[in-house]
Amino acid sequence: MSKHSVKCPTCGRITDFSEGLFKSLPKDYTCPMCNTTFDVAKASAMGDERKKGLVSVIQYEGDNNTFVWRHPIENFNLGSQLVVRESQEALFFRDGQALDLFGAGRHSLETQNLPLLQKLYSLPTNADTPFQCEVYFINKTVQMGVKWGTPDKVRFIDPLTGTPLEIGASGEMNLMVSDSRRLILKLVGTTSGVAWESEGDGFTKSLQKAFRPLISNAVKTNLSSVIKQNDIDILEIDEKLDLISDNLKEKIISVFEEYGLTIPQFYVTSIVLPENDPNFKRIRDLHTVTLQAKMIQAQANIKVIEAQTETLYRTEQEKSKAAIEASHREAELQRQLTETEIAKREAERRVIGAQAEAESQRLQGLTEAEIMRAKGYNQKDVLQAEVQKAYAEGIGNMTINGSAGSAMGDMLGMGIGLAAAGNIAPKIGEMFSGMQTNKTNTDDSHSTSQQAQTDSWICSCGNNATGMFCNNCGSKKPAPAETWDCSCGNRNIIGNFCNLCGAKKPDKPDTWDCVCGNKGIIGNFCNICGSKRPDKADTWDCSCGNKGIIGNFCNICGNKRGENTNEE
Repeated sequence: MSKHSVKCPTCGRITDFSEGLFKSLPKDYTCPMCNTTFDVAKASAMGDERKKGLVSVIQYEGDNNTFVWRHPIENFNLGSQLVVRESQEALFFRDGQALDLFGAGRHSLETQNLPLLQKLYSLPTNADTPFQCEVYFINKTVQMGVKWGTPDKVRFIDPLTGTPLEIGASGEMNLMVSDSRRLILKLVGTTSGVAWESEGDGFTKSLQKAFRPLISNAVKTNLSSVIKQNDIDILEIDEKLDLISDNLKEKIISVFEEYGLTIPQFYVTSIVLPENDPNFKRIRDLHTVTLQAKMIQAQANIKVIEAQTETLYRTEQEKSKAAIEASHREAELQRQLTETEIAKREAERRVIGAQAEAESQRLQGLTEAEIMRAKGYNQKDVLQAEVQKAYAEGIGNMTINGSAGSAMGDMLGMGIGLAAAGNIAPKIGEMFSGMQTNKTNTDDSHSTSQQAQTDSWICSCGNNATGMFCNNCGSKKPAPAETWDCSCGNRNIIGNFCNLCGAKKPDKPDTWDCVCGNKGIIGNFCNICGSKRPDKADTWDCSCGNKGIIGNFCNICGNKRGENTNEE
């Protein structure tokens, strides 16, 4: 009786059906082992191919929980199609050697695609002749949430008290294949597959059982040292799980890399503490006392800081108050100084105005005298003319009014009468004439002497000259000597030292004039309007004698700045 062999594509279970039973099966058959539904007719055809030792398509369509799956067929012929899905690799294996490795894609088995297999075993050239080889499919996806834990407690010595404690740890990790060849050589061997937990007909090796001792040993070896090296308080260990996880990962990952696996993430999710251990309770009580002492010390420190802050605040407040009062006093002093300076400047303006008025009148008198001299008369002639005019008016009044008149009229009439008598008239005339002449001569002499004293100067040639140039040698009138007054009372001193007390001539204060009219200001701000002192102009002195020139050319001789000048 013929039989049909049907193999589940997921778990690999092979079921044999009689001819009659096979015909009664539905098209979609459910595997009693893994509940996978598949096409029973297609699976039966694959079974027939398996019996012949040939298969046309080599692939794995199982789930992603499997790390390694070995294809059940070991006899292949050239021309067969190898289908490798995304996140998979396919490795040809024979006689304990990992040979050709294929990535994702559809590959046709030809001699040029199997260089290692061809080199070692000389594949047949006939497509109908099979060759023997094992094919392993390796899952490259990341296996998430793989749980781990330490079945036994880990001895930990508390560094603060030296008390021994028994602690445990558990968590999860993500696992993936990093080197397919190494994984096959190290773990698979002749097994039909590798998973994390599964173990049975389809998978003869469990990674959980294989790596549980490795993980437990690595955690036991390194957990205590990681806690101590990072100064982690055993009672605050939950806050440091990330730090512990990173440190343990660095210790454990090298163990997995030896088997072609890697750990992208490693998590310690729980540290089991001995809550009922008396030693642990004493540590907790000591920690509580220490914490209370720290809190008391912290509160004391806070009070000290608050007191210091309050003292500092009061000190600063007093300093601010004193500074404000000093500022007010300074402002009042400045106000008084400003008022004094304003009054001083006002008095100086009045003096200057009076001096200017007097000088104006003097110059006006000199001008009038020059005009009279140019016209051929002087003040004497004016006075004589006024006397004669008054004399004539007096005579006229006497004539009109008869005997009426003033005492002056009587005197003049008496004088005229006496003059007419011929005896005393010459004497009276000489008396008036002499008085007028003496007055006129006196005025002229005084005016001439004053003008001579004002305008005359002694030239170096010995000539007593007037005007701006000597009329003997042509020399220019020298500028008046600069004099100064000493604090000892000596005045009009010429030279740099006082000839009475020997004091040195003080330096001239650096003053400036403001646009508001205030002059001779000392300081950087005007005490009238508050304007800032302007920057000094860049001036230079010319060789012609012109000084304080602004610009590049002298406005007297036209010399260019830097050429024939006194500028250094």
